[in-house]
Amino acid sequence: MRPAADGRGRHRDPIPVVVREAVLLLDPDRVLRHANDEARRLLDLPADCEGRPLDAFDLPPALTALLHGSEEFTDARAVVHDRVLGVDLHPTDRSGGPSHLIATLRDTAPLNGPDTARLRLELLYRAGASIGTTLDITRTCQELAAALVPAFADFACVDLYEGVLAGGEPRPGQSRPLHRAALAGIGELPPLLAPGSPVPLVPGTPRARAVAGLRSVVEPDLSSALAAWDEIHPSTVAAMRDQGVHTLVTVPLAVGGTLLGVATFWRARPRPAFDEEDRTLAEELTARAAVLVENARRYTREHTMAVALQHSLLPAGLPEQHALEVASRYLPAQAGVGGDWFDVIPLSGARVALVVGDVVGHGVHAAATMGRLRTAVHTFSSLDLAPDELLGHLDALVNRLDQEHPAPDGSERPITGATCLYAVYDPVARRCTLARAGHPPPAVAYPDGRVEIVDLPAGPPLGLTGMPYESVELELPEGSRLVLYTDGLVESRSHDLDHGLKLLRAALAHPGRDPRQTCEDVLAALLPVNPADDTALLVARTRALPADHVADWEVPADPAAVARVRAAVTRRLADWGLADQAFAAELVLSELITNAIRYAAPPIRVRLLRDRALICEVRDGSATSPHLRYATDTDEGGRGLFLVAQLAERWGTRYPASGKVIWAELPLAE
Repeated sequence: MRPAADGRGRHRDPIPVVVREAVLLLDPDRVLRHANDEARRLLDLPADCEGRPLDAFDLPPALTALLHGSEEFTDARAVVHDRVLGVDLHPTDRSGGPSHLIATLRDTAPLNGPDTARLRLELLYRAGASIGTTLDITRTCQELAAALVPAFADFACVDLYEGVLAGGEPRPGQSRPLHRAALAGIGELPPLLAPGSPVPLVPGTPRARAVAGLRSVVEPDLSSALAAWDEIHPSTVAAMRDQGVHTLVTVPLAVGGTLLGVATFWRARPRPAFDEEDRTLAEELTARAAVLVENARRYTREHTMAVALQHSLLPAGLPEQHALEVASRYLPAQAGVGGDWFDVIPLSGARVALVVGDVVGHGVHAAATMGRLRTAVHTFSSLDLAPDELLGHLDALVNRLDQEHPAPDGSERPITGATCLYAVYDPVARRCTLARAGHPPPAVAYPDGRVEIVDLPAGPPLGLTGMPYESVELELPEGSRLVLYTDGLVESRSHDLDHGLKLLRAALAHPGRDPRQTCEDVLAALLPVNPADDTALLVARTRALPADHVADWEVPADPAAVARVRAAVTRRLADWGLADQAFAAELVLSELITNAIRYAAPPIRVRLLRDRALICEVRDGSATSPHLRYATDTDEGGRGLFLVAQLAERWGTRYPASGKVIWAELPLAE
């Protein structure tokens, strides 16, 4: 029923005067507009109470705090004159009427009357249901403190030993300070140390005795304890005395003999001192909370370990290379650590490999599996395998990993479950070769504004079938943006893959933006507020190696041709301003060309690339790979590759569709 207003704006009494409930009508400023007879009796209100602010009355702080609340509630508890009152607070009209509040108060029982046991059980049930809603240690402690204020205590705090909040093992001891994890009180400024503050254990005080004996302590009179604390925190003690704090019960937070911290509950006058029944109730709730805090601590420890493992396995930075301008982002899921990863791997011939992968699941297992797969991709890429071949080897590896870890009950072995996309970009040919194993398709944003989701055969996820993979080759104009990502970016509870790809196209339809800005655009358009899966994003803008940085010659299978090629190489290096590298380049190419003429098959070609290093390549028609070895004093040969290895920063062999390429990278002068 909405109160009616007279001509002077005052509310006429719409509430029956004779009811069993105390009724208060409050305006938005908490000015008392009406109090019925039961309210005047229960709260001992003066005759002229109406029209005066709520704070003008000598009401218990717990009740005042409830009536000043901004949200409606039902069946709260407050102690008034040694009686327990049930309190409800509701707006007078939810349909646009006057924004007043109706508070109803019911006299449930005396504080120590015959219904006390029922009220304690009710409080135990309500508080137990509100503690441990998450696996966050701080929130669990805060829920314990808040559950008993104001129904049981005026103030409550939870103090933990150092390291517990971070998931570490507690190290209890009288000389080790506690750290305040949570605080709740009836007012805005409880007279206790704030969360995050160190809390020393003062010898002889109730908390020190509780820790020493690993048992709860009830202190009906805090006079001696306040005197001891006064030497360490005089301002806090002064505030406690000002607010009438006079009694406490403190309970160790312990699980299986392991002490995590201490929970302490305080009362201020006029509420009575804690007694043995109060100790029992506090012990019951604190014991439940201790188990929940321990569970949260173990979860935090495992989560911290998984995060540390994952960060150690993800790339710390992107390697130096000139073929692509790259930006990356990794965003963990709200649920925890996942198995998404990305990589940028420089290859021979100025080429670069881009990798994005995703291991199914979360936690340490997913992170560890991701690390093994990432290491395997690095190993296979060092062999210069084609993308489809590399995924085939990776698939076989995942199958072996599954066989190493069969199901405990002897049933069918578990599938590790992982997807991967592997791409190789060649800045000389401006072509990109890609293959994927069950992974979302890449996107290409061309310089002219076109955006394309690459029609790349999906292939099965790694470890499922052992079937071959297919690759696709694209020609990418210089300035194209190649976008690789994991499914957490384009799939969520709110939309499917097709809708996610549509959003991705729209986010990429801004030509001229660099990879860093592209990452920001994509994440802003697609990433949900609370992602359920982690996300890896890699954006690479292509560059082309200028034509005048490439030189190539065909070499006849004649030893006399070596001198002509050496002379041509010397002239080209002089044109490039690299005359200082001519001697080393001539020696390397002489050895490689001579080996190709002697032991390989035509056609033989030589190519020089001027990139971040001077790259020397000799290609022939044979698939036989040379091996580096130590030549003995009596050997007539075998020293050529040893000489190449000494002069080059890196060297190796790769196998294109036919024949092989032996390459060596020589450092450029400063």
